[in-house]
Amino acid sequence: MTVTIVVLVIVAILVLGLVSIYNSLVKLRNNRENAFADIDVQLKQRHDLIPQLVSTVKGYAAHEKSTLENVINLRNQAVQASSIDAKIVAENKLTSALNGLKVTLEAYPDLKANTNFLQLQEEIADIENKLAASRRYFNSATKEYNNQVQTFPSNLVAGMFGFSREIFFDLGESRAQLEVAPKIEF
Repeated sequence: MTVTIVVLVIVAILVLGLVSIYNSLVKLRNNRENAFADIDVQLKQRHDLIPQLVSTVKGYAAHEKSTLENVINLRNQAVQASSIDAKIVAENKLTSALNGLKVTLEAYPDLKANTNFLQLQEEIADIENKLAASRRYFNSATKEYNNQVQTFPSNLVAGMFGFSREIFFDLGESRAQLEVAPKIEF
């Protein structure tokens, strides 16, 4: 009778240990999947936001570009004007275009392309920083999961229930490109 009780206690302890290890593996796997969902959110934000920002900046740059091209064209016409009357007409058009440019820039200072490009760079950097933080968290969750899958005695339970080692989110082949210092040319 005592032997049966001892055997039952040992079996109960083993079953409880097995259940505990299995539940721990499931929690770690779910934590890893949740961490990847965070990366996915950041990637979606990057995929959605960057084209919108680029489109906005292009719109502002196109506005300024067309305004500046108009001023340059009118300046060229003024320079090439051969008669006095042609010069007066060309200079008046140029003056009007310059005043229009000045008013536009004063009324809408945020239309300056350099500001928009700086904002675009800041937004991209912010998204990339958030993405890097999400990747670090994901890799941390993956490390915890892999440690549990590979260490004894949980590796026995992991093998029985199909838990296997997972890969980290790294830079892959692009890592070599990032290790080379960028060229800065003026």
